[in-house]
Amino acid sequence: MTSFDTSHVKNIVLLGHAGSGKTTLAECMLFEAGLVSRRGTVEEKNTVSDFYELEQQRGNSVFSKLLHTQWRGYKINVLDTPGYDDFAGEMLSALRVADTGVLLLNANFGVEVGADIIWDYTERFKTPMILAVNKLDQDKADFDKTVSQAKDHFGPAVVVVQYPLATGPGFNAIVDVLTMTLYKFPDSGGRPEKCPIPEAEKERADRLHKELIEAIAGNDETLMEQYFDKGELDEDEMKTGLKKAMIGHDLFPLFCLSAKKNMGSGRLMGFIDNVCPSANEMPSQQTLSGEPLPCDAGGPPCIFVYKTISEPHIGDMSFFKVCSGTLKPGMELVNESNGVSEKLNQLFVIEGNRRILVNELTAGDIGATVKLKHTHVNNTLHARGRHFELSPIEFPAPLLSIAIEPAQKGDEEKLSLALHQVQEEDPTAIVEVSQELKQTLIHCQGELHLSVIKWKLEHIARNLRVQFSRPRIPYRETIRKPVQSNYRHKKQSGGSGQFGEVYMQVEPWYEGMPDPKGLTIRGRDEYKLEWGGKLVFLNCIVGGAIDHRFLPSILKGIMEKMHEGPLTGSYVRDVRVCVYDGKMHPVDSNDISFKIAGLMAFKQAFQQADPQILEPVQSVTILCPDDLTGSIIGDLQTRRAVIEGMDTEGHFTKVIARVPLAEMHDYSSSLRSLTQGRAKFRTRFHEYTPVSYDLQRRLIDEYNRATLKEEVS
Repeated sequence: MTSFDTSHVKNIVLLGHAGSGKTTLAECMLFEAGLVSRRGTVEEKNTVSDFYELEQQRGNSVFSKLLHTQWRGYKINVLDTPGYDDFAGEMLSALRVADTGVLLLNANFGVEVGADIIWDYTERFKTPMILAVNKLDQDKADFDKTVSQAKDHFGPAVVVVQYPLATGPGFNAIVDVLTMTLYKFPDSGGRPEKCPIPEAEKERADRLHKELIEAIAGNDETLMEQYFDKGELDEDEMKTGLKKAMIGHDLFPLFCLSAKKNMGSGRLMGFIDNVCPSANEMPSQQTLSGEPLPCDAGGPPCIFVYKTISEPHIGDMSFFKVCSGTLKPGMELVNESNGVSEKLNQLFVIEGNRRILVNELTAGDIGATVKLKHTHVNNTLHARGRHFELSPIEFPAPLLSIAIEPAQKGDEEKLSLALHQVQEEDPTAIVEVSQELKQTLIHCQGELHLSVIKWKLEHIARNLRVQFSRPRIPYRETIRKPVQSNYRHKKQSGGSGQFGEVYMQVEPWYEGMPDPKGLTIRGRDEYKLEWGGKLVFLNCIVGGAIDHRFLPSILKGIMEKMHEGPLTGSYVRDVRVCVYDGKMHPVDSNDISFKIAGLMAFKQAFQQADPQILEPVQSVTILCPDDLTGSIIGDLQTRRAVIEGMDTEGHFTKVIARVPLAEMHDYSSSLRSLTQGRAKFRTRFHEYTPVSYDLQRRLIDEYNRATLKEEVS
């Protein structure tokens, strides 16, 4: 394969709401470059990009793919990404290594919610962006409306470079106001004929040409002076200015095309290789220590791993960007995260599901290798003696949690291994084995994401079937009034017996509470509990009624019961225990006796101390179009939510609420259904609050029935 130097490698990521035509455009680019002889289609399930069976069944992309084309002396790496927010991890990882984003807008629907969500991510990365209005050949295509919405959503930095002569089934010509040329396409698409701009379009084309020049000059003082001097900028000056403005995230050129008819893709590719920046023209990456890492083929070798997949018969394949230096097969690099040396035995460029061996990859290029045993997503590998670590990808927090178990007994180990592999490939899928809830949980981005995880599990492990269930809620238990209690544990079975008697006062703890009245404190221990809250343990024993060596056993019994509260088996928090009296036996008293006595005395006291169940409450922020606010608030109120306020964030109305976690289980899918995917939300833990009396009684009854059922079985 032809070698390309750093300045002749362009990395682009195709972005857009589901159905905007990213995969079809990628297919056009491969066809235009001569890498495929026939354009596949999503409908015929034969595109280079969507090669997974699941994607062909669904009719849209689920995973990001790496493709490459060669165009007029340049190599263009193309990263095709899924459009649904459930797969934001796939999109973010691709965006992290791209040097230019191409955001496709569906001319039938304008700026859809997926585009708004994606734009937020591109703002975070400051990725140079191109907008491409696609599907201009369809009946309801509206170019002017889409451009107006783009300017409204993304700002006045959106500048028109092309506009269609006509839209709908008759779309076959594009006016380019950068080159001031009309491109007319044959019915089959492909290479257009260059024509003069018709007289009827001259006024509009001249106006947009002038707007483009002024936008370019407005971001560069030198070009502004040249514009004032000459009253014009030539094409090369405009391209230079556009590149600089795109790198600064100051201008977003807008193109138009029909990917399905292959009209406009070649011109877009020409703009990519002529104007879009190479990696070495972008600002240097910064290591976590603040050291710049220039993209220089002659620099020290350094790669960043952005994606991992597991392939049958091969093992793990790591996808990476060469951030510095030149890679060759057999080279050894050190993983900065763990200090392990990894050997790159083979280097590949990727074309969908095809791997092509290469002899080197230079700085700025994207490739893959296999069998890096100790390397994962977000790892930086570098030459020995260096200490580079690049900023990791920050993946979005989960929005849906579900409990998972094998449908068939005995498949627990098989499921565990499959879950490990899923988590290795997809950092947005978080697996938790919860000792508290006694469940294995998957935390993911939503229902679509969960369906893909299920598909992966069943394809990773043969004959593995899984079933999902609602996760239990991590309630907490506490008390509301002080109570005194005592318990005598006595057991005699021949020989040494067991004896321990404990008197204690149990009361609700709060910050700054005074010492107990009438008791002398001889020792104080405060424990910040790992599940939240505190246990304060006071030794108030006078006269040696209980030997000091038995106090840790009493505390151990109390802690054991706090791990499984008396009401619902939930963790207990925020209590103060004062042990003030007791009895010992010179022969029969031992650690186990006082552990049992402490546990039982605490249990009795807790049940008499006006016990209270606390439930976790989430702080939820929903971003939605203004016209959906009423429906969203109405739905929240059915979930026992407390609406805290409303605000604006970008082009969204922001609704802020506190919602019990027990009411959030299906919120991701409900919000999507309620808003047709036009809203998004984020959530975080806020606090524990008391449940109502009716709910507390119901939770206790459910726990008692479940406990009885377990005992019977």
